Amino acid sequence: MELILKYFPDLTETQIHQFEALEGLYKDWNAKINVVSRKDIDDLYLRHVLHSLAIAKVIQFKDNSSILDVGTGGGFPGVPLAILFPNCQFHLVDSINKKLKVINAVCEAIDLTNVKTTHSRVEAVDKTFDFIVSRAVTAMPEFTKWVKGKVAKKQQNELKNGILYLKGGDLTEELKQYTNVKAFLLSDYFDEDFFETKKIIYLPMKHK
Repeated sequence: MELILKYFPDLTETQIHQFEALEGLYKDWNAKINVVSRKDIDDLYLRHVLHSLAIAKVIQFKDNSSILDVGTGGGFPGVPLAILFPNCQFHLVDSINKKLKVINAVCEAIDLTNVKTTHSRVEAVDKTFDFIVSRAVTAMPEFTKWVKGKVAKKQQNELKNGILYLKGGDLTEELKQYTNVKAFLLSDYFDEDFFETKKIIYLPMKHK
């Protein structure tokens, strides 16, 4: 938890309690339903919570923003971001229902009320959102096909509406077709070695 406060020192008491509770809740649930890899569960705050919160170093979502988390798995990045931005709405989608069961239980335990989960493929979600977030579920060209038409027309944030994608490694080939893509290096925001090759890929998308 010190790790979160190191980079986000202005949390409210409620947010601190919510973040503190995550480790116990995820360890307990992970023993029943494997939502976080066994090797990562002991580094939950580094590898999952702080990694998710990296998006908040790139953008501070305005109140009432709507964010879609695609292939959320155990709730990352959606759950940590929902704690950090309590006045925004988060819609977490995954095709594996048992993972959403864990997310719902975690949200209920910490009284996190700005999260909605849906068990489906993202193509079936019939709504638009200010931003679409995800952690490396597929290559960007495939991902943009999945979420086509799901970006809201009305702009209310400093960054234009679009995709914020957590990914690592050399993405030159994968991103070469996009002229307006921007990569933020997480090593610019965080000191830990884990973030050395990690990035946030930002791709503004037009409403269609």
